[in-house]
Amino acid sequence: MNIITEQITVQSHTKNEFIDITQTIKSMVKKHDIHEGQVQLFVPHTTSAVTINENADPDVTNDLIYGLNKTYPNDKQYTHFEGNTDAHFKSSVIGVDQTILITQGSLTLGTWQGIYFCEFDGPKTRKVIIRITGHQKDAIIKL
Repeated sequence: MNIITEQITVQSHTKNEFIDITQTIKSMVKKHDIHEGQVQLFVPHTTSAVTINENADPDVTNDLIYGLNKTYPNDKQYTHFEGNTDAHFKSSVIGVDQTILITQGSLTLGTWQGIYFCEFDGPKTRKVIIRITGHQKDAIIKL
């Protein structure tokens, strides 16, 4: 069993942004030659998140941001002194972690699914911690 922990840096450019990190995660799995296992993603920030959603139509992430902003507006009546309570709501609702299975050397994602880092208090430089656990192809014992 291999256990690999790495981190990536993600740079956002706007206050609310979904950044596709699918290819980066796929490359890590390939680099470490993991054939069967899982990838765990963790975002150590209170105003960011990570999610899996459609990556074929960019309007989907635009609509998600629109809906989140409508549901959790940047209301001036919030008392948090930093003025980013809306970002805390969004991070809590979306979540700071995801687990993706690795099957036959590939991420087990649906046809239209991608992995997104979600920024709700940007622009900022953030990190995502990636833990890959599993077996390399040659290490799998068939019974």
